[in-house]
Amino acid sequence: MKIHSLFNDKSDLYEKARPVYPDEIYRYLVSISPSNLKAWDCACGNGQVSEGLSHCFEGVIATDVSDQQIANAKRFDNVIYRVMPSESTDFPDDSFDLVCVAQALHWFDFPVFWPEVKRVLKPGGVFAAWGYIWPVLPYEIERIFHDQILNVIAPYWATQNSLLTGHYKDVEFPFEGLSSPKFEMKVEWNLDQFFDFIKTFSATRRCIEEHGEAFLDVAYEQIETYWSADEKARVIPLEFVFYAGRNTE
Repeated sequence: MKIHSLFNDKSDLYEKARPVYPDEIYRYLVSISPSNLKAWDCACGNGQVSEGLSHCFEGVIATDVSDQQIANAKRFDNVIYRVMPSESTDFPDDSFDLVCVAQALHWFDFPVFWPEVKRVLKPGGVFAAWGYIWPVLPYEIERIFHDQILNVIAPYWATQNSLLTGHYKDVEFPFEGLSSPKFEMKVEWNLDQFFDFIKTFSATRRCIEEHGEAFLDVAYEQIETYWSADEKARVIPLEFVFYAGRNTE
């Protein structure tokens, strides 16, 4: 399976439905970086993180293997987008104050990726990775979400996803770990927005390709019963994992 194929076909939905990361993350990252000259956003997708970094760093290079994600990315004066694998770049040594990966670390080939990151990071530069996992839902909605959706799409997850759902505990970071603040991620969604989000899961899309969307229709009708009429939009926390480390070489 080519990883970029999981994110090419729904780049527009991905841009619309994916949650926005807290601004506090970018303020924290620039505060611990050697300077605010240059940051690299690996696997940038639609440029959501690139936008956040653009407000804190003078220059941002954003790369992704998906040309369609890059084509749909938001444009900013100090962000340069390139279609490029993160494991093999043409960046000069010691180029970046910050290298970061949001929602994509689990896709990388670590034996190749880590040396490349350490090569392009400045001495004392920062590597950061973060991602959200499952929404934290009221009991009845959680039960339907688990039984009617997660159980159905479970066979369609790529094995790499377990690294994210395991909060990166099985990832061996070659950096000096930093004690970071605890960031909270919340979204405010109506029911349609919640299901748009579910449809961005790679496992959901692969399941739909094989079986169609009937299982989502069933889940929607059941969850709608508990998504009360007087509360069209719900504030939903998301499980969140964050790592930051310093390049000491």
